[in-house]
Amino acid sequence: MTTKHRLRPLTALITTLSATLASSAFSQEAAAPAEPAAEAQALGAVTVRSRNRIEKLQDVPLSISVIQGAELDRLGAVGIDDITKRAANVSWNLGNQRTSSISIRGIGKIGQTEAQDPSVGIIVDGVSYAYNALTSSFDFVDIDTIEVTRGPQGTLLGKNASVGNIIFTTKRPSFTPTADFTLGFRQRDGLFATAAIGGPIVDGLVAWRGTFSANRGAGDIKDPYNRDISYTNTDRISGRVQFLVTPSTDFKARFAFDLQPRAGETTNGRSFPVISPPTTYSNGAPITSLTNEQRLGRRWFKDNTGYSLSDYQNTLTTDSVRGLVTGSSGATADLNWQVAGHTLTSITAYKRYHFNAVNDDPTPFDVYRNAGGFWNDYWQATQEVRLTSAPGGFVDYQTGLYFIKVNNQVDYRRWWGNDAGAWFATNAQYGRLDADGAGRDLLRNSLANVKASYNSPTGVQDIRNKSTAIFAQANWHFSDALTLTTGARFTHEDRRNAGTSRITSDGSAPELDPSIVNGVLLGGFDSYLNTGAAKWVKDGLVVPAGTAGAVQVAAGTANAPTVALTTDTTDAARSASALAAADKAAAKYFGVASWNALSAAQKRQLADAQAIRRANVGVLFPTTTAEPYKATQPAWVLSPSYKFSRDLTGYASLQHGEKAGIAQFVNGVSTPVKPEKTDSFELGFKSALLNKTLILNADVFLTRIKDYQQSVRIVDNYTTTQTNDGTRYYTSATGNAPKVEVKGLEVDGVYGGIRDLTVRFSAAYNDAKYKSFPNAAQRVEDGYPGSSPYTDVSGQPLAGAAKYTGNVGVDYRQAVWGDKEINYTANVAFSSSYYSDVNLSAYSVVPKSTTVDAGIGFGTRNKSFNVSLIVKNLFNDDTVRNISSTSYTPAIPRSVGVQFMARL
Repeated sequence: MTTKHRLRPLTALITTLSATLASSAFSQEAAAPAEPAAEAQALGAVTVRSRNRIEKLQDVPLSISVIQGAELDRLGAVGIDDITKRAANVSWNLGNQRTSSISIRGIGKIGQTEAQDPSVGIIVDGVSYAYNALTSSFDFVDIDTIEVTRGPQGTLLGKNASVGNIIFTTKRPSFTPTADFTLGFRQRDGLFATAAIGGPIVDGLVAWRGTFSANRGAGDIKDPYNRDISYTNTDRISGRVQFLVTPSTDFKARFAFDLQPRAGETTNGRSFPVISPPTTYSNGAPITSLTNEQRLGRRWFKDNTGYSLSDYQNTLTTDSVRGLVTGSSGATADLNWQVAGHTLTSITAYKRYHFNAVNDDPTPFDVYRNAGGFWNDYWQATQEVRLTSAPGGFVDYQTGLYFIKVNNQVDYRRWWGNDAGAWFATNAQYGRLDADGAGRDLLRNSLANVKASYNSPTGVQDIRNKSTAIFAQANWHFSDALTLTTGARFTHEDRRNAGTSRITSDGSAPELDPSIVNGVLLGGFDSYLNTGAAKWVKDGLVVPAGTAGAVQVAAGTANAPTVALTTDTTDAARSASALAAADKAAAKYFGVASWNALSAAQKRQLADAQAIRRANVGVLFPTTTAEPYKATQPAWVLSPSYKFSRDLTGYASLQHGEKAGIAQFVNGVSTPVKPEKTDSFELGFKSALLNKTLILNADVFLTRIKDYQQSVRIVDNYTTTQTNDGTRYYTSATGNAPKVEVKGLEVDGVYGGIRDLTVRFSAAYNDAKYKSFPNAAQRVEDGYPGSSPYTDVSGQPLAGAAKYTGNVGVDYRQAVWGDKEINYTANVAFSSSYYSDVNLSAYSVVPKSTTVDAGIGFGTRNKSFNVSLIVKNLFNDDTVRNISSTSYTPAIPRSVGVQFMARL
């Protein structure tokens, strides 16, 4: 049996792995023209590390796609978007550097919060990343291989993942001196450069490899307000250094350090308004919500003759936008001992990440100085200890312990400007306040310079997660042909979250603060005209219940009759403070001595200004601890495989995995999310055909998920309780869809039967649906007044899941002039349409798309030099990336560049 071979010493594996992979068709490092047969025979020799050992791809009973670093290098593919275009049934959701996400089989593309685990695991050199943002703003350079494993994972690989892993393996240090360089120039002032240098420090004892990359360039859309701002620019510099220490044949250690200094890329705000948004709901009722176009028609904004509605519709013109700042650093110690026929591995790692967003509204007006942006400081510490037996004999196995600790400090910040009041006022409020000078002062000061940490689920979060796991997996070789793989994992999750939402600056008019919001004292006052239910009122002002001499009146009536009276004096001081604030506001805006001297119209203007402020600062609450999530979660795999011949293996796989529940707030109320449980069945084969010139692997799968985590419609307990008017209010938050089912077919292959030509291909049919989801939020077109807050989408497509995906990669080398060649390379990625909105709105359908990247180059056959013309998005596919009833995110247009590569 070919899998029964003696495990080589790990020191030899590291130094020989590059040569092994170089002989494979996936690596596309083909033999010289005189030896075409060598290339064909190499197709079955592709090796993978997806099960923590070096194995032949064709012997692993999993759905796996393998992408070689050499293929990425030829087309300058370094970002996660480029990488996911090279494997079927894998996609990347374009958001910003924090909100982007990866999906496998359509699962995990829509929706992600700070306290939530990603559905797709990312493993880089043996280290699991527990936060999506760690992949979205980085360049993956000096890559050896990338492996995509589908289905629940966790019985072997670091942190458990509910739908699959993407495993990055960088090129390792060796005792053979190497020096590889890349320098590329592209449109829009683009510059890309990499250098990877390594070799022995102390021959036979210490080797090193240093990798540096720089990627700079402007985006395709300029900001007319500041033409040095462009969407989406690139600004990334990173470095990685690795050391290999081999004091004996039984021990080796790899130490790695990486750094990406903080830099800003303008990603948020890359969206345009839909020119003709819908004006009616599906039942014909008019849509009455205030639009940006209507706001821009107000005198306040029309007075600016240098800006028009046409500018809003056709340009990205913002005054306060800044690049989203990201940066990271990390360290890894990877130790391996050969002990009594086993390999004992210890991987200790630390990773830190920073994110800071300063967003803006889509106008040059001073509406926001920060339209709501996350400030994150994230770090994780991981430890894995693993024992691996040598292959061969009746059984080979792996077992180990895994621990991860996560701390994520989150602050969602808002900062309003002088034009915010005029922007956010209702039509009635704006009409009353824009009527005279005092009203316009109030309109400006209602939000001018106010700062808050507020968002849903919450403004400030202190997220602390711990996961501890024990795992084991064994391959039982019942015969040379029949192998049974079994594995199990138990993970104990402890997830905690403390949060608050608060005003951090009262801005230009602290006297316009309310007196109290949700138990948070703000020191202001409340006009009776600014209430939505029966309140305690004294001298026309709402003050806290229990104030001496206060009377209860019906809200919104200027001369309401007395309903009740109290003589409690405990809040007398608070009442006096509220009255003082009211008198100050009366004097500041109307020049009168006290609140009582104001006319009813003036009181109404004060009430309007306060209402604007109250509506925008949102839900406030003191530091509170959410209900924690604590549980022990299982994962397991049962997978028989049978070698029908040397070139044909069939397998079946039954997998179970779970994603942890979430400790979170919704408007200050602890609202936990249940864990997500996934069961997946897979039946497939792996074959080498046509004298091993064609590798063809395929599988059918069925995945069922219980309590799928995504944005859902839930009761807003805070608003319902605070309003207390007999109405139940609703909001959207991360929750659980009861049942999701995904089934389909996947094909992966490579053909190398024609000399100097390699064709890699993959395709997938993916039928992803909500099996049961009776309480989904209404589509935007069906949210007319009086409609149900919920709709049943059972049987409807899963948001973010395309039914058909595929890609083809072609590499052809034509020998010319002795040892020179012309090389042609291309990658074609296809996706059918899908919903980009969890509510499945008809306005959110992203159409089908086909993107082609291509290059033509000239260089030496031994790769010592090559120069290429590279075109990304060759045919300028303009399919939108996201779309809704009011806005859309355009595609990244065609880009042309020249790339030089050299190897010394």
